[in-house]
Amino acid sequence: MSQTMKPITAAAKLGIYLPAAPEEFRNSPITREELDALRANPPQWLVDLRRNGPFPRDVVAQKLGVSRSGLARAGVTEALTADEIGALLADPPEWLEHERATHRDVQAEKARQKSATDER
Repeated sequence: MSQTMKPITAAAKLGIYLPAAPEEFRNSPITREELDALRANPPQWLVDLRRNGPFPRDVVAQKLGVSRSGLARAGVTEALTADEIGALLADPPEWLEHERATHRDVQAEKARQKSATDER
């Protein structure tokens, strides 16, 4: 018997927003073999979701160059599409510029700490 996972887990592993997935994906457990098959040979719905969204918060944060916390501070609670992300990047609002700077500072500090730890 093959191990199964909940659809939310499979969606996270695929980097997709579960509510945007087809009903048959959302409503049935996914085996590891099925997940591997989706990764190896993605159906058109998966290709479209990965290209156009809507994207889950972690993917939105990555594409915008901010943290998930930064999205929350800005009040971005809904999944965004590629067009919406593109519009934000083309004309970044003040909150986005601030959160990107904060994220860069945090990442730089993490790198500095890792470097200091590695030197020991």
